[in-house]
Amino acid sequence: MTKKILVLAGDGIGPEIVDEAVKVLNVVNDKYNLGLEYTEDTIGGAAIDKYGVPLADSTLATAKESDAVLLGAVGGPKWDTLERSIRPEKGLLKIRSELGLFANLRPAILYPQLANASSLKAEFVAGLDILIVRELTGGIYFGEPRGIRTLENGERQGYNTLPYRESEIERIARVGFEMAQLRNKKLCSVDKANVMESSQLWREIVTNMAKEYPDVELSHMYVDNAAMQLVRLPKQFDVMVTDNMFGDILSDEASMLTGSIGMLPSASLDANGKGMYEPSHGSAPDIAGKNMANPLATILSAAMMLRYTFKHAESANLIEKAVGLTLDKNLRTADIMSMGCDKVSTSEMGNAVVAELKKL
Repeated sequence: MTKKILVLAGDGIGPEIVDEAVKVLNVVNDKYNLGLEYTEDTIGGAAIDKYGVPLADSTLATAKESDAVLLGAVGGPKWDTLERSIRPEKGLLKIRSELGLFANLRPAILYPQLANASSLKAEFVAGLDILIVRELTGGIYFGEPRGIRTLENGERQGYNTLPYRESEIERIARVGFEMAQLRNKKLCSVDKANVMESSQLWREIVTNMAKEYPDVELSHMYVDNAAMQLVRLPKQFDVMVTDNMFGDILSDEASMLTGSIGMLPSASLDANGKGMYEPSHGSAPDIAGKNMANPLATILSAAMMLRYTFKHAESANLIEKAVGLTLDKNLRTADIMSMGCDKVSTSEMGNAVVAELKKL
């Protein structure tokens, strides 16, 4: 059966890292006869250059017809002067919203080979394995009203709204509880209920839902404390569930525990398991086209695609094992480089993972 993947390389280092992920997917496709079929298009700044908008209607239609989307990155200084409503990031927000991709899964796993690349001492992060479940289509990034207005005294004021409906909180909390059931049965819900009404409702609903999951140990934590605890004692966490903005910030913080944001994959899922898969990092325009970006987050995102959308855990596990074996050979891109290792390019890292895959 054909599995349709829309490939949106996007901007900056996007095309380079996506190319390496597709190489890896092709190996497992041949090995397991998965029937992967690719359609290529673009999003973000590259789409503005091609179509005049950050996400063309035709691209969105193809995404809706596809089983999964593999995305590189969006944005860059070239488009920073554009009107905010048509900037590259709007394409990313729109595709998430239009596809109903409300559940963002961001694993922060420290490969043992990279313990010395972490920003924390090895004893604090060795064995780290956290899953951050971030609500992705609500909250302050989508809330209305929003804008910049002029007050009566002539001073300008920027304002945003952070709304959450009960149903939005329930569905992301359910993902958090279910993910915790598959792991170590610990869920930490992160909010700011001491000062924000939206967080008060969040905490109330998550607390009530815990009755449906008696096997899961639920805790609550204010987001400022959670940020501190991630660098103080990160291994206390198993699954964290939180809103759109808090999840955005905390997952980037968690990425530094793993050695580099270049190691952090993500999956954005709808209610039926259809997903968009992308690295958690941005377009890195300063190194775009230099063949020096780390492709491993994108490769690991492709593994997540196989696991969550195509329900083929065996091929996902194989890719993850190949990444580990590649790191065992002391091959490192610049962002995870350490003493005694060999520095490799984007394509060389991708080729090394492919070579390990073919041996398995």
